[in-house]
Amino acid sequence: MADLIRGKHVKEALVILSFLPNLGAKLIEKVLKSAVANAKQNYKLGDDKLYVSEIYIDGATSLKRIHPRAKGSAFPILKRQSHITIYVEEASSGTKSPS
Repeated sequence: MADLIRGKHVKEALVILSFLPNLGAKLIEKVLKSAVANAKQNYKLGDDKLYVSEIYIDGATSLKRIHPRAKGSAFPILKRQSHITIYVEEASSGTKSPS
């Protein structure tokens, strides 16, 4: 899903993400809206010229849990997490706004 919006304008990326049925698309949409709000508030960038310059999703720490099994044995459960990072830029400017 990250590849679908990389390099696209913010409005187009939000439309694409709103029509995808995956849970990951909703999470990326939330982070993208946060990045746009940060760019408008902190860097005074106009939201009509913003585009997604970089987006990457990295793995985070995994929560390790144990599920009891038969005859006193145990089965490990890994609850995986991730970090979503989106950079937006203005089309004419070189200023980056991370979120």
